Amino acid sequence: MKYDVGVIGLGAMGSSAAYNLAARGLRVLGLEAFTPAHQLGSSGGLSRIIRLAYFEHPAYVPLLRAAWDGWRDLETRTGAELLLQTGGLYAGRIGSHVLDGSLRSAEQHDLPHELLDADEVGRRFPALQLDADMQALHEPLAGLLYPERCIATHLELARQAGAELQFEEPVTGWTGDGRGGSLHLTTDRGEYDVDRLIVAAGAWLPQLVPELQLPLTIERNVLFWFEPVDAQPLRPDRLPVYIVELDADHAFYGFPLLADQGAKVARHHGGRPTTADKVEREATAADEKPVRDFMQRYLPAANGARRDARVCMYTNTPDQHFIVDTHPNDPRVVICSPCSGHGFKFSNVIGTIAADLAIDGGSSYDIAFLSLDRFAAATSL
Repeated sequence: MKYDVGVIGLGAMGSSAAYNLAARGLRVLGLEAFTPAHQLGSSGGLSRIIRLAYFEHPAYVPLLRAAWDGWRDLETRTGAELLLQTGGLYAGRIGSHVLDGSLRSAEQHDLPHELLDADEVGRRFPALQLDADMQALHEPLAGLLYPERCIATHLELARQAGAELQFEEPVTGWTGDGRGGSLHLTTDRGEYDVDRLIVAAGAWLPQLVPELQLPLTIERNVLFWFEPVDAQPLRPDRLPVYIVELDADHAFYGFPLLADQGAKVARHHGGRPTTADKVEREATAADEKPVRDFMQRYLPAANGARRDARVCMYTNTPDQHFIVDTHPNDPRVVICSPCSGHGFKFSNVIGTIAADLAIDGGSSYDIAFLSLDRFAAATSL
């Protein structure tokens, strides 16, 4: 059977792309190497932050506004609870990436926000105990997404719209001459022909487009959940989602206490290099120690017994920005990810953009800063 569009990878971005394509009436084939909403890539972990005052770059803010509205619309249409609004708190010292970058995005895009000193943070959000020389930007339009639920919702909507989704069927390769005709996909179960293709394979992307020689590094990071010492200041109505940058090499993030989950705290970056197929899946005492040290000083109410731990892979680009672009040798192929550890919140809007690129070859969103040619330019210097 021939399909209009194939989607390789049905995680955050791929599930959204499959839904967006099928909803437009296209015959869609989705292929996933693992089970639906699995925990082996970059999208699992029960919660993911969504925030608009984006310290990574102000260019993301229009995409974030669309993503926020998109998640709310998806909730309205399906009845699923996907987004919990808690507000957000982004702390550091003057000159830090997290604080200064968040303030720059908030001011440039006129986002509601407040700049708080450490004393005010302690009064309003007593779970967090910042150093006296720290400040924090607080924004009301932030919160958390439930990633497994979000992916499952996109997959179900894709199925309802007619997409054929196949799981535990890894793609072993694809071919196309760049001049028309079909693209040919090979899996460990069979072969398929598609007119267009979206590759959204996360940490497995280098294996599927080796000809691009993408300058990607895969980083192992560990997420932790703890039983609280004091649950009251950790409740969602008293603690926003937060990111605290201690110095250029140490930033930590976390969530309020959620029912049946515990308090989730993790280090942002700082993990060791790995590969998608050889990553160590068990958390160690060495993984836990920096998180414990952070909680002991800055978040003591959460510093109880460890409840759970899961390994997440960041697939990093050199500039930490995403890849959302067509293949330079074949515009029928869309490359969608990697996201350098901060992409889940965008997955609904990136699915829309990927569908636009596959169908029309372009997007109404400004995604020039996410293009593939920025790597070629850097290589030629």
